[in-house]
Amino acid sequence: MNVLPPDVLAPTDEESLDVLTEKWKIFQLRKGHRFSTDDLLTAWTAWRFNPEATRCLDLGSGIGTVGLLTLDKMTDEAHLTAVEVQEISYSLAARTVNYNGLCDRVRLVHGDLRDPQVLPSGETWDQITGSPPYFPVGTAVMSPHPQRAGARMELRGDVSDYCKAAARVLAKSGVFTLCHAAGDPRPERALRDCGLQLLSRREICFREGQKPTIALYVAAWSGHRQDEPIFTIRDSNGRLTAEMV
Repeated sequence: MNVLPPDVLAPTDEESLDVLTEKWKIFQLRKGHRFSTDDLLTAWTAWRFNPEATRCLDLGSGIGTVGLLTLDKMTDEAHLTAVEVQEISYSLAARTVNYNGLCDRVRLVHGDLRDPQVLPSGETWDQITGSPPYFPVGTAVMSPHPQRAGARMELRGDVSDYCKAAARVLAKSGVFTLCHAAGDPRPERALRDCGLQLLSRREICFREGQKPTIALYVAAWSGHRQDEPIFTIRDSNGRLTAEMV
């Protein structure tokens, strides 16, 4: 990746430069798609299940949040490849990588994860993450902002496409971590259809007393399933739970 000139590394009026980790900042559109708790929990789960991975791949990486959050938790030997199809998100991720001096550890690929040619033939990854859009077209309100619409609606594939892409390049001892809607049965079916074994499914409740809205899935080529208890982010008074802090 080429190093960008300094004037490109300053946010425009339509952008913000926000804290992502203790070391890194991230470029985001003020009114576009922005990183979320979903991203944080996906990265945290990937790290928990495979902390020694050195070859990380993030599918449908958007502005780079999940991939970078995962990379931040890994050893200094870890490298990240991130695949994103939307030009605006890819460009923002490129500036984030440049801004944080990560060009030697991060490779950005501008392409569609459904295209087998997007990822080099013969390469495999031992840590793969994905946070696909949750809603088929017509089942939810579509944002007029194209970047936000693409992050929310299944405009370029669905969870089955993420699973197929992961299965093509997952190392024999690799782990695939996926975030999706809690009430959707498609992730488990998609993983099974690709020959992957579900190791864990954990539902996420954003506030005590509410129904879980997302779930985190961890899969590999072999292993035994052991689901974890519901993870609650905030208690009934709105305070972060001890596990979330």
